[in-house]
Amino acid sequence: MDAISQLAAQLGQDLRALGAQVSTAESCTGGGIAEAITRIPGSSAWFEAGYVTYSNAQKTRQLDVPPGLFTSVGAVSREVVEAMVRGAQQKSSARFSVAVSGVAGPDGGSAEKPVGTVWLAWANGEQLITRKRLFAGDRDAVRRQTVEAALAGLIRLAAGENPDQG
Repeated sequence: MDAISQLAAQLGQDLRALGAQVSTAESCTGGGIAEAITRIPGSSAWFEAGYVTYSNAQKTRQLDVPPGLFTSVGAVSREVVEAMVRGAQQKSSARFSVAVSGVAGPDGGSAEKPVGTVWLAWANGEQLITRKRLFAGDRDAVRRQTVEAALAGLIRLAAGENPDQG
């Protein structure tokens, strides 16, 4: 079992023990977090919903991200992933949620937000934690590292720890 599958399986064990469910709100990973979760047998007991909102319009339509955020701070920002994670929680009624938005490359980077820049947000009920990361490598590597960070953060959050440590 690869590292991502191991993380997803651990998350499932933890959420099953808590009687809790998770939802995902993804942009740069294109559903990779939800795919990792649903490759685990029995994930229907703890995975509620996945939202792949690649365009800004879909972030607004599906997750209620205020459209003004895209012009004021950009899609790859703390404010947008916070709105995405709250939207996923609200729409799915899942206790736990994770959201990601980033620049996977090879294009789209800037001096301010270079390729590999990813914002992650994790929520547990009212608790909300965000983290900006800069991942190295090509598009596939950035996406893989984002999925790993999202799942590892959910595991820590389910254990009552800070998801952005480690």
